Parts: sequence; structure tokens; C-alpha cells
Amino acid sequence: MAIMIPEVQKGHVTAGERLVFKTLRDYLPDDYIVYFEPQISGKHPDFVILGPDLGLIVLEVKDYTRNKILSINSDTWLIQTEVGEKRVTCPLKQARSYMFTIMNRLEKDKDLLQLEGKYKMKLKFPCGYGTVFTRMNQQTFIENDLYDVIEPNLCFTRNEIDSEHESFSPEFLMEKLLSMFTMPFRLNEALTADEINRIRFHLFPEVRISAEIGERTPYQDQLLLSLHDIKVMDLHQEKLAKQLGDKNRLIRGVAGSGKTLILASRAKILAKQHPDWRILVLCFNISLAKNIEQMVEQMMKEPEDLFDLIEDKEPHQIEVRNFHQFLYRDLKLTEAQIPAIVEKMDNGEAILPKYDAILIDEGQDFDANWYLLVSRLLNPDTMSFLLVEDRAQDIYRRKRSYVQDTGLDFRGRSKVLNINYRNTAEIVRFAWGFYQHFSKIGNQLINTEISDEIIIPKSTKRKGPLPAMRLFQNFFQEADFIARQIERLHKVRGVPLEEILVLYRVKYANNWAYIDIFIKKLKEYDIPYYWVTENEQTKRQFQRNESSVKICTVDSSKGLDFTAVFMIAMHETPFNKEMEFEKEVSRVYIGMTRAKQYLCLSYSGQSLFTEYFEQQLQLASDSTINEAK
Repeated sequence: MAIMIPEVQKGHVTAGERLVFKTLRDYLPDDYIVYFEPQISGKHPDFVILGPDLGLIVLEVKDYTRNKILSINSDTWLIQTEVGEKRVTCPLKQARSYMFTIMNRLEKDKDLLQLEGKYKMKLKFPCGYGTVFTRMNQQTFIENDLYDVIEPNLCFTRNEIDSEHESFSPEFLMEKLLSMFTMPFRLNEALTADEINRIRFHLFPEVRISAEIGERTPYQDQLLLSLHDIKVMDLHQEKLAKQLGDKNRLIRGVAGSGKTLILASRAKILAKQHPDWRILVLCFNISLAKNIEQMVEQMMKEPEDLFDLIEDKEPHQIEVRNFHQFLYRDLKLTEAQIPAIVEKMDNGEAILPKYDAILIDEGQDFDANWYLLVSRLLNPDTMSFLLVEDRAQDIYRRKRSYVQDTGLDFRGRSKVLNINYRNTAEIVRFAWGFYQHFSKIGNQLINTEISDEIIIPKSTKRKGPLPAMRLFQNFFQEADFIARQIERLHKVRGVPLEEILVLYRVKYANNWAYIDIFIKKLKEYDIPYYWVTENEQTKRQFQRNESSVKICTVDSSKGLDFTAVFMIAMHETPFNKEMEFEKEVSRVYIGMTRAKQYLCLSYSGQSLFTEYFEQQLQLASDSTINEAK
């Protein structure tokens, strides 16, 4: 069964398109990707098929019947429609045009070209095109001389594409696809995962995460792109971003599953599809709002074609706010006024701004009253509402019911992301082990009710070092050790300073000014730093990619990730002034899952959590001794 993007067809879809969609899905190999009506350079081909051992094929689908076709040639056809005669481009010419559009985009990447041999400077994989006529069979084509205009090898008829027809054959389906290539060569070796990702990177800007773009290199009188370390959404994430469709949707995902990335990509897709829409993105944390804002701006200004040197940002109406900023500054309200203003709006006595789409990140942090207010701001004609959450990261333990609070029923309209892409398998295993050990929720069976569900994370196969746990005699020694480790990571392992995060629970406790001491130590080692949570202003001025080590509370780190994370003064957790133990467990879990590669937990005292860390150290030591024996 092929990978279909989107997974299901939405909107106005013809009967013929539904038929082709089903056949391609059910009878193409599992590693084939089939795009339905993708947008590529302003074009919308019906189907684009990408197969590792096949290449790339564009299919144009038509539901014409013979009596609707008045005249044809290789350029244009005259068609009888319900409103009269209409001249259209020949379907085969249309498909060929789409194919050349795709090829022109891909031929700019040096790593997708053959640089030697007979087909030098051509794509290293074949591209083809064809048509599908879902309401005419082969006999109709023969009797009406349609094959004089549409070559038989470039055309599917009803009996060749309808899996329920007696003459249908999966083997012939593949044979016909292979005959649609204009290039005479075939793939000797299947396309690699990197090459597949390169193709997706160029054709679909919305799936791009990052890439190292080298200088354009001249080759054979052409300028070619040189890209390294390409990162794109995985196919599951891409499907989610593109198939969410209209109305209300819920995404429940584990830490590191790409929830925020999907939300930002969804905002971009909506802005592209509906330039006149007002789109609101909300979250709880100031620093996360700033990060999403930067992510959206980067996505919106990135050109579809990387050779496009225009730097002007495309205008859009995406507003990114943390909730209280939106409440105080945009709506001029206080939290205490929410119930009254909601009642007035319901009675038609107050009017507040309407948004065509509202997207909420880290929805588990939102209070019931906030949802009551936000749901009243949604345009009833669009009802485009996306809610993203992870119950395991619920610090504030808000009491809510999405159905009651928003008036929207998410049953059957939710998706689960349980694969952690951010962290190494070692970090996922350690963090989830901690959460399960201490959390009452983590040890319960998954509840079938949407509002209570905790999703168990599945790690990727990416490996890395085990999380480090270090005990010190006092915090001066701890701070010095962390500063030296940061220096080593940066200078020896090449980790950029902006990829290093230091997390703390409290900045002052038990006569220790933890952050003041730590900052003084960073200055001794001449390490640039930015204290994100020093005050509200520093939160709002936070620049994720500024070359400096970031210092932050765990609460404000939600939604962010860094290559290396140091959690300092862990003996202050659970904080003795914290009344709800579950919150403290969630905070530590959140902090651990910010780390993509390196995680270090340090402490210079004892607590319930550090006792657990010591037990883990002992277990690791015993395991090493047993292996040595």
C-alpha cells in the first residue's frame, strides 16, 4: 500500500480522481509516495508518483466521456460542458508541462544530477508523464482514433485503472507506469532516503526544516545548488500538516514529535491557500511564542525556488501571541473579565475580533475560561481550529473539557504523534523511565477519553551518549564543571553556543544565588550567554539563533529544543514550596526532553529525585561490571 499525501481526499474531488487514488494506494509498493493535487511552483498536477526504484511520474486525470469531446489535437481539445463549449489544453500536454516544471526545479541541485556519462547534467532518475481517462475504455479509444493524439503507452483507460474491472492487473499497472518515461534509461540503483528527501525539499517548501546551503557552484555553464545536512519533516508529519483539512482538529503528540513544527507549517499552508484570512497562533509561554513567531517568519519568507534571491517577506496575516499578551494588549481585557465578556458576546452585547483560523500550541496549559473566550473569536464560516497538546507536559493541571469549553467535538478528528524525533533513544528511555517512576498518571493505563490521554513515546533509532548525572560538594564546583563542559562541547565537539541550554528550577534558594553564581562562572570562561527568563523583556527579546548559551526556567523552555541541555541544581527539585508533586515530575520530564543529543543533570545536595538518579547510576555501573565479566 503506497504512502498517500494527503492520506484522504478533501474538498471537491471527481469520481475519477477517487478511483485513481484508491488504485494507486492499494496496488503500488509500500515505499512509493503518491501526492494528490500538490502545489508545485503554482501548478496543481492531479497526481505525482515518487518511487525509489521507479523515478517520478505525473498523472493528469480526466472524467471525459466520448460524447463530450467535440474535437481534439495535440495542443487543445474542444469539450462540451454544462455551460457550453470550452477549449482546454490537451491533457497529455498538460501533464508534460507539469513534469517539465518539476524537472526544472530539481535540475538545479548538483546532487540530483548525473555529472558524467551519456546523460551528463540530466537528473539521475527518470521522469515521466501520462493521462488517465476514467470514463472511456480501450475500445472507445480505438474506435474514435483517440490514440492518434494520446499515445497508448502514455494513457490509462478505465479498464486499466479500475481494480474491479475483470481485465485489471497490478502487474500491468506497473508495466504501464514504466512505459511513461521519456528518458530511455532506467534506475540501476534505487533512490536513497537522502535523495528522496532532496526531491521533497525542493518541491514542497512547507516540509523544510533546515539545510546547509553552500555557494552556488558553476558546472558545465550552469549554476548549481550545493546542499548539505538536509532536514525535512518525515512523511507522517507531512501527511498531518497537509491533511488536517478544515474545521476543528486535535493533535496529541509526545515531546519531540514535531508538534510545533506541524503547527507552524499548517499556519503557512493556510496563509498560502487563503491570503485574506486572519490567522491567530496562541501558546502559553512568552519564549515559545517568540520561537514560533521566528519559525513562521522564516517559513513565510523562504522562496520556493532557492535560486530566488528576493529577500522581501511575503505579506501574511499570521499573528503569534502568548495568551496573556493577546488578552491584555490585543483584546484589552484582564483574566477576571473573561466570563463576563463571553456572556456578553453570547448575548450579542459585545463584539471582539474574529479570526478565520486559530491554532493553539501546548494546549494542555490553557485554562477552561481561555478556551471559552478563544472559541468565540473563531469565524463560524471557517471553523478552522487546530489544538496541539501533550498531557505528559501538563504543568498547570487545568481542569477542562474541550467539548464544553469550545463547543467543538474532537472525536474522530484527532491524530496521535507517538514517535520522538528530537531526542536520542537513550534520552527518551531515561526521561520516560523517570516520568513513569514518579508520576501517578504515567503509571495508569491510557484512558480512552481524549482529555485524559497520556501517550507513551516511541524513540527513533538515533543513538547517542547516555544522560550524565553528577554529584558535587557545593554549587561552586557544580557551576565550574558545567562551564568547562560547555567550553569543551563548543571547542572540541563543535556544538554551536546557540545549541546549548542551561535549565534551572529556582534562581535563589537555601542561601544560594544559583544563577548569579553560574553567570559569574560563564564570564570567567568568556562564554557568551543570554538569560531568557531574567524578566519579561528578555523573554520577548529572545532570539533562538543568537550565538550564546541560553539560560532558562523549565517552564519557559516548553516547545524548544537544543543539542545539549544542562539541568543544574537538581537537588532543589522537587521544590519544597511546590504543593503539587505531579507538576514537579512533569517539569523534570519536560527539561530532559529538550535535549537532542547531550543531557547532563547535576546537583550538589540530596532530594527525592537525586536519590533516583543515584540509583540509575548504580544500575548502570552494575550493568557495566556484569558485561565485563
